[in-house]
Amino acid sequence: MAEENKSDKIKVRFSKKSEMEAVNAIRKQVHMVHANGRPDIFRRKFGRKLAEHIYEFFRGDQSRVVVAKSGGEICGFASIEVIQKPRSPYNRARSFLRVTEFGVDIQHRRQGIGMALMHFIKQYAAEKGLDTVELDVWEFNKGALKFYESQGFTTYRRYMEFKM
Repeated sequence: MAEENKSDKIKVRFSKKSEMEAVNAIRKQVHMVHANGRPDIFRRKFGRKLAEHIYEFFRGDQSRVVVAKSGGEICGFASIEVIQKPRSPYNRARSFLRVTEFGVDIQHRRQGIGMALMHFIKQYAAEKGLDTVELDVWEFNKGALKFYESQGFTTYRRYMEFKM
């Protein structure tokens, strides 16, 4: 199992149920980045159903919630899930770890928290024998794009749109 990542002040580990409220505070910040970046797609309200959605990852058999703590405070999180794709007429069978949500509290950015979270996630995926770690990111989110690229992520597929 992935070891708790400890720097002088950052600790990363799998979350406890009691920490979901703090995780949701960060999820709300991330949601507002999306709602502001693509108001044509994302609702502005971070309602009850969206807040409860994180519990699906917490309770899932193939999913987990990871938290980063600094000074005893939850300052970052990621929700992750193991995906196993069977062989199809088009594709080979493969297993990978998907990062479904990722965020660092706005007051704690640029302090190594995102890097510590990503290190933990990559270590966990390696221990599970998974092929890759995958995520998606919106084009408008330049800060996230820059961060993920700095962590070694590359684009392998694109979704494109034509607006009417």
